[in-house]
Amino acid sequence: MNQRPYTTILIVPTGVGAAIGGYAGDAIPVAKVLAQVCDRLITHPNVLNGANLYWNIPNAFYVEGYGLDKFASGCWGLRPVRNNKIGLLLDQGIEPELQLRHLQAADAARATLGLTITDYVITDAPLNVELRTAPSGASWGTIGNPDSLLRAAEILIKKAGVEAIAVVARFPDDMDEEAVQNYRQGKGVDPLAGAEAVISHLIVRTFQIPCAHSPALAPAPPEPNLSPRSAAEELGYTFLPCVLVGLSRAPQFILEKETISSLQDDIWANQVDSVIVPATACGSNALLSLSQRQCQIITVGENKTLIQVPPEPLGIKSIQVNSYLEAVGVIAAYKAGINPSALRPQLSSIVNGH
Repeated sequence: MNQRPYTTILIVPTGVGAAIGGYAGDAIPVAKVLAQVCDRLITHPNVLNGANLYWNIPNAFYVEGYGLDKFASGCWGLRPVRNNKIGLLLDQGIEPELQLRHLQAADAARATLGLTITDYVITDAPLNVELRTAPSGASWGTIGNPDSLLRAAEILIKKAGVEAIAVVARFPDDMDEEAVQNYRQGKGVDPLAGAEAVISHLIVRTFQIPCAHSPALAPAPPEPNLSPRSAAEELGYTFLPCVLVGLSRAPQFILEKETISSLQDDIWANQVDSVIVPATACGSNALLSLSQRQCQIITVGENKTLIQVPPEPLGIKSIQVNSYLEAVGVIAAYKAGINPSALRPQLSSIVNGH
């Protein structure tokens, strides 16, 4: 008898200082292990992006955050692909030498990894990214010229026929020095992450196409006390390689289930078996939607964040675990058709309701 694939979503919110997943690709090991115990792992760029480092996980699906929200709500489906034609969108505010570095990174991905990167477009005005910090300490940001971003994306889609877009925006160099040092030492919040999410959300919401962002920054001087969790961002002049790899196989979005020809491999929210999130970060639209479905919510206590949104006040029933290692065990049990409580020494009796 055929069983449908066991599908898990791994969420680590962006820019909230997550102890795991708040740095340069430091949640990739979690994704790699989870992919061994589930058939399909759906996650997002914040989990899989590691600047110049990346890992190809064949059964993982790279889905931008806004697209993940729409998928979880049931409005959009995911259609796996073998290969996307990627367009590169560059901010006019990037200096010529730094722009050249990013174009060379794209050429390297074409020649060394065999990715299909078809064309690039430079915005008709600088994007003017500004960084902000919320009272909680979480990072966010704004774009001064969003219309310029959308015009460039439209050119790539309509004239170059791209199927995914990698955006490189010039980020300001005058960031809070203390915040940057804390991040580089593995004890702070990624000051760029919140603004990056704004950029990719805008393109996905407008064009319903896979998108991810890579910031352009002037190289920083070497840091002797650099944290290994931040080190992937210190290896070159660009963070673009991981974005190009992720987008190369990012699933396409299906917008209307009733009016399209369904394919066997299409994925819809009602096929999701479990979702794993930090225990203090349960307020995302994706999680709120999934909590209304027949889906196991697993919260990880060790993955501390700056925000305090536990599942209980939201009426979300969850399985609470301490670590991702424990979460992996829970997933393995469910996939095997075993109630995880049967693996504990004290199993309550059902006789007389006890």
